[in-house]
Amino acid sequence: MKTIVLAISLLFLSPLQGHAVDVVMTASQQKSLGITLTNVGKNNMISSRLFPAEVAVPVGQERVVSAAQSGLIDELLVAAGQEVKKGQTVARLVSPDLVNLQKEYLQATTQKKLLNKTLTRDKLLFKEGIIAERRLLETESAHEEVSALLTQRRQSLRLAGMSDNAINKLNVASNMHSGISLVAPIDGQILEQMVTTGQRVDMGMPLYRIAKLKPLWLEIHAPLEGLPLVKIGMPVSIPKLQASGKLIAIVRSVNKADQTLHLRAEISQGAEHLSPGQFVEAQINLSKTTPQFSVPKSALVRQGTETFIFVQNAKGFTPININIIAEQGEDAVIDGQLKGNEKVAISGVSAIKGAWLGLGAE
Repeated sequence: MKTIVLAISLLFLSPLQGHAVDVVMTASQQKSLGITLTNVGKNNMISSRLFPAEVAVPVGQERVVSAAQSGLIDELLVAAGQEVKKGQTVARLVSPDLVNLQKEYLQATTQKKLLNKTLTRDKLLFKEGIIAERRLLETESAHEEVSALLTQRRQSLRLAGMSDNAINKLNVASNMHSGISLVAPIDGQILEQMVTTGQRVDMGMPLYRIAKLKPLWLEIHAPLEGLPLVKIGMPVSIPKLQASGKLIAIVRSVNKADQTLHLRAEISQGAEHLSPGQFVEAQINLSKTTPQFSVPKSALVRQGTETFIFVQNAKGFTPININIIAEQGEDAVIDGQLKGNEKVAISGVSAIKGAWLGLGAE
């Protein structure tokens, strides 16, 4: 009677209470129950695979040198492929519009000088009671308007490429400049030359494209199923070019054409071996501390909210609690307390589960 009661109590013991208990099953019993095994596989959905990627210049490391005014390209001093320093003159432009801007600036300067004298005089006259306050206010208003106009025209000359030193040297008697020197806004390399000497250009037309080429970005296309596996900070490498870096962004936008996931990596080592626009093959290295494995879906045993697999041991099977990371075709990517050399049951799993739930009851 005691044996029957013990068997019944074991039969209804929750597997969550006893899932660490092995299922004892001989080889002949396994054969009679039609149990077959397969090796746990190392997941190669992400690590061990090479993915197409394009090299790009990071945002903030690229600038365009454009024509500050419409005119004629008088001289080009650098070409594509050359290194430049910030402030280095890269081109010279002849612009009639620059002469007009200088003329307007000098006119505003003259008006400002005249109103300075007028304002000083009117303040004295008002103090002595010779003129009304209204006239002083009118003079002050005119002085403020001319000051604002002068500031605006000075800023126009700066935008046209003139330095403050050159602007300060302008006067009515001197010859006005028709040439503009265009300078590099950053240190970097000339990626593209868009004009030729003697070409007429409009204001704002791009002349050069300059970029700082270290570090560089890598725009990677990986399978959508790999989304649960990738994490910011994972190592990324380009084996053929001895370049490496880390993952910095997982773009939540899927490529409609091939349903791939867009990942971005920053390449800090070996960036000199890469060029913007270049297509390469990149490898993402999953963290070694949390390896993922692959098993057929038929090996999975669900019990309540948990999932198990049955791993073969010397006496039978050990139920191992696992997490499903992703599913790809007939396989599931999992993680758990595994080494990667185990054998798991893929058929006859229900028979093992029945024995497990009963825990060997007679």
